[in-house]
Amino acid sequence: FVDAITAVPAALMEQLPRLRLIHSEGVAFDRIDLSAARERGIYVCNNKGCNAGAVAEQAVLLMLMLLRHALEGDEAVRAGRQMEMKERCMVEGITELSACKVGLVGFGDIARAAAERLAPFGCALYYYTRHRRTPEEERRYGVTYLPLEALAETCDIISLHLPATPESTHLLDRAFFGRMRPGSYLVNTARGAVIDDAALCEAIRSGRLAGAALDAYDPEPVTAEHPLVRLAAECPDRLILCPHQGGISHAAFREAARMVFADLEKLMDGKRPERVVNGL
Repeated sequence: FVDAITAVPAALMEQLPRLRLIHSEGVAFDRIDLSAARERGIYVCNNKGCNAGAVAEQAVLLMLMLLRHALEGDEAVRAGRQMEMKERCMVEGITELSACKVGLVGFGDIARAAAERLAPFGCALYYYTRHRRTPEEERRYGVTYLPLEALAETCDIISLHLPATPESTHLLDRAFFGRMRPGSYLVNTARGAVIDDAALCEAIRSGRLAGAALDAYDPEPVTAEHPLVRLAAECPDRLILCPHQGGISHAAFREAARMVFADLEKLMDGKRPERVVNGL
């Protein structure tokens, strides 16, 4: 059983000749060598959906924090500048989430949970995924499909909900940020590798993006020398950095434990585990 950010290479598998199962304790499994495990007859499993609600809540929280200048407001009050900050917000205006067009990149368990939580706010919801969902599912979640480029050009907030794969690595690059609406926001509760950090830093510095809120980084654990951490010191009012806490609620841990031991029980009974991700 491995933390979702722990590497499990073929060399480690070679040292465990009786190994039959590698189970991510979370949802991600991109640090596990899937092909090496498959060649050795080792099941690789994850806890798909165990923390969907928790991460979706984190995404909504970060959207609201960006729109309401939450960190900057807290700092201003602590420094005795309450009225200065309030007057600035009155002059510049605060955009309500209900007035925003929110684009979800990816539409798995977490994105669907996010759509359910965003619906009561009344914001327009769009999504992109490689395989468009059925009309019935789109109606159920109140979402409209857009190609990725159109999503970037249309939405006020882009929220990432996709795994890190060779295809998705640096999916958000300089070209993508160049298509985003001036003054828009980025929220990432997925994986850091999906973003080209240099391109994001450039988009923040140039003013193209009004701000970004991140709960995942590449690599992790993130250090004080990471370019996004350094940028946060430079632009403290436009970046929110969280410690990858979105999916670690009490309920998510309970559900993850249930899934892990259900798969283990099946394996011990000589059956195929339910949550296999490496095609074995």
